[in-house]
Amino acid sequence: MNVAAAKRVKYIEVAIKVHDLTKHFPNILAVDHINFEVYRGELFGFLGPNGAGKTTTINMITGITKPTSGTAFILDHNVIKDPIRAKEHIGVVPDVPNVYDEMTAWDNINFNAKLHGVPTEKRINRARELLEPFGLYDRRNDRVGTFSRGMKKRLMIAAVLIHEPEILFLDEPTTGLDVQSSRHIRTMIKELNGQGTTVFLTTHYIEEADQLCQRIAIIDRGKIITIDNPEKLKAMVQVEHMIEVSFDRIDGIANNLKGLKHVNEVVATGDKFRLYTEEISATLPLIFDFAKKNHLKVISVNTLKPTLEDAFVKLTGLRPEIMDMEKDNIRSHEAK
Repeated sequence: MNVAAAKRVKYIEVAIKVHDLTKHFPNILAVDHINFEVYRGELFGFLGPNGAGKTTTINMITGITKPTSGTAFILDHNVIKDPIRAKEHIGVVPDVPNVYDEMTAWDNINFNAKLHGVPTEKRINRARELLEPFGLYDRRNDRVGTFSRGMKKRLMIAAVLIHEPEILFLDEPTTGLDVQSSRHIRTMIKELNGQGTTVFLTTHYIEEADQLCQRIAIIDRGKIITIDNPEKLKAMVQVEHMIEVSFDRIDGIANNLKGLKHVNEVVATGDKFRLYTEEISATLPLIFDFAKKNHLKVISVNTLKPTLEDAFVKLTGLRPEIMDMEKDNIRSHEAK
């Protein structure tokens, strides 16, 4: 293969290309000159705290919001200069339900099919093919207003898949859902990606990104901090080791554990304590000595590998609880 042909193949493999994308709102720089590529067939995660610029980025890439500067491409279509062709290849599931409560599930999905010009016969067959695996076919004639939030999210995904888009954008798909609904959504995302759909997933749930994504971009305050696969991001924090230990009681223990030699930090997680140390072999005996002196029984002790959460904290300086903050006023600016 000659050089020119190799370059063409490489270009075709890029599903989404973002160059110097920027968005200003009054008094806010929501997205700050970001650059990245998403490859065909990839499940790409966009991870960051609420208000970091994730939704604004999706809105610019999908043509909902016009960027202040910079460009974005869907396959080889410029989303600003050729928005109609770009939108033919994508499906977008926003972070808030956009289905019609007064309509049935069947009418919702068929309405979306008509908008995308799906022929009648194919529309009927495709609607059934989507509603059945999404667990909604038996409720197809019920008003969507009677659906739970999780059911509405599943219907939204089914509706955007009606025209068989090559690229699926999912903005915070599990936010506000119960555990069972979240698990169902994540399973569907994996299956869609396994069938070849390129998925662009924004989330502020670190564990969700770790479970699903092949590569992750971390964005904070409108800037992309890093892009890599989850395991490489975790490897960035391997200079420090973790020991997780639980005792038969927990009251007043954390502060005393911090006084142990070699222990840099102690974090309480439920009924366990996570100790961060650079000398794991020297720290383990000290934990058992500590238990004996304080008349404690060690219930369990484990050494842990760094998590994606640890990498996130190291890269952003934000504690995990910041990930659950309410969105700042960027959304209110977008709504104007």
